[in-house]
Amino acid sequence: MEPYQILLRSLITEKGVQQAEEQHTYAFEVNKLVTKSEIKAAVEALYDVKVVSVNTLTRKGKAKTKRTRGGVVTGVTKTWKKAIVKLSEEDTIDFF
Repeated sequence: MEPYQILLRSLITEKGVQQAEEQHTYAFEVNKLVTKSEIKAAVEALYDVKVVSVNTLTRKGKAKTKRTRGGVVTGVTKTWKKAIVKLSEEDTIDFF
């Protein structure tokens, strides 16, 4: 897989920005089929930084109900994989 197929999007939240400033960690939504070593190689290739560690977790889809004119519709949001990447002290990623 190409690096842009591995990293689907960056997760920019208040907590993520704080962790980026203090701990040099960044969160990404990644493809569900990739491994930690592939994520590390993709981040290093796309952003030209040195990755220290990669942690991954799979976020389960939530059950959702929606009231409509025809009745109640139930469904499930998608299951996705999240990667938390820690960079070396001198490296940063600028998303803005």
